Amino acid sequence: MATPELARTDRTALRRHPERGSHDRAQVEAILDDGYVAHVGFTVDGEPRVLPMAYGRIDDVLYLHGAVGNAMLRASDGAPVCVTVTHLDGLVAARSQYHHSMNYRSVVLVGRAEKVTDDEEKAAALAAIVDQALPGRSRVARPASPGEARATLVLRLPIAEGSAKVRAGGPVDEPEDMDLEVWAGVVPLRVVAGAPVQDPLQEAVLAPPEVRAPTV
Repeated sequence: MATPELARTDRTALRRHPERGSHDRAQVEAILDDGYVAHVGFTVDGEPRVLPMAYGRIDDVLYLHGAVGNAMLRASDGAPVCVTVTHLDGLVAARSQYHHSMNYRSVVLVGRAEKVTDDEEKAAALAAIVDQALPGRSRVARPASPGEARATLVLRLPIAEGSAKVRAGGPVDEPEDMDLEVWAGVVPLRVVAGAPVQDPLQEAVLAPPEVRAPTV
């Protein structure tokens, strides 16, 4: 059974503004579930690499996938990796250049990735990756064929060691700068889905709920 908190270790210690950080599993999972892209750090031939990747979560496991020839995935099987997911929620404009900042929600996970070899787990992981972007989509889209599954490498990373960090609110200026006639505040940012554009090679079909843009 997953623990309520992720492991607190030297490499996940929150040193800068620790009051913004947390090892709470529920918060970590909520940030992961709101995301679309993870940046995955790994080592190939002694050199550091970071790649953006789609991902999916099932309970306390994060799944990554790519082609079987993907150098990162092949190098990461059984190797340490670092995965980050970040949401940028706002640009913070302060009275001084020094105190400009950003509002964000982020997660850093570290651990050893493992290749998924069980066919059922692999199929579930691929469905979770699809549903991460379009919830419920795996129920209507054709699952991977045996050939497609063989061409896809899936890695499992336990959500066991890591932390979340969140910054929210307005600028934090120096007392002597408070009377400066410089606008200060927050420019909110958010990802907004547009109206779906149907494949022109398909006859008109009503867009299903998982691809419809929100009305509010």
